[in-house]
Amino acid sequence: MSTCPFQKLYPSALQKDPDFFMAHAYNQAIDAWNADEVPIGAVIVHQNEIISTAHNQTRSQTDPTAHAEMIAITMAARKIGDWRLNECELFVTKEPCPMCAGATITSRIGKVFFGLSDPKMGCLGGAASLHLLERSNHKPEVTKGVLLKPCEAIIQAFFQKQRKQVSA
Repeated sequence: MSTCPFQKLYPSALQKDPDFFMAHAYNQAIDAWNADEVPIGAVIVHQNEIISTAHNQTRSQTDPTAHAEMIAITMAARKIGDWRLNECELFVTKEPCPMCAGATITSRIGKVFFGLSDPKMGCLGGAASLHLLERSNHKPEVTKGVLLKPCEAIIQAFFQKQRKQVSA
């Protein structure tokens, strides 16, 4: 396990915009790195307040479903006391995979913001667009590219480190 070479962001709470909330998701990604997990972080916001934060825990939990988004959605539903998260927004550092995109749609999250697109496995506009299925009864609004540079840098650095360890 190595310490993440990236610094946490400390945004001002005076302007709670998408960058503010994504900075908190990014900080969760740093926590994931420090826990030897793929550095993806997520936060869920309700009425302009963060109600859940999470990072990937697939390795530590030996659970392929322990993605940041899945954990954050479960925590948010418990906090609100309802599985319907209509008035919530999800901020995640990388585009959700098929499982997480499906959970986002099923939980009725109103808006999704992500940093890095994933053309191989992303399912909110990358490899597929589950949120645009014609017969779906819920279509969250999706915004990509929020804090793209730091979200991209941490993922790339992590996998470069992983590849070096494998080849060593």
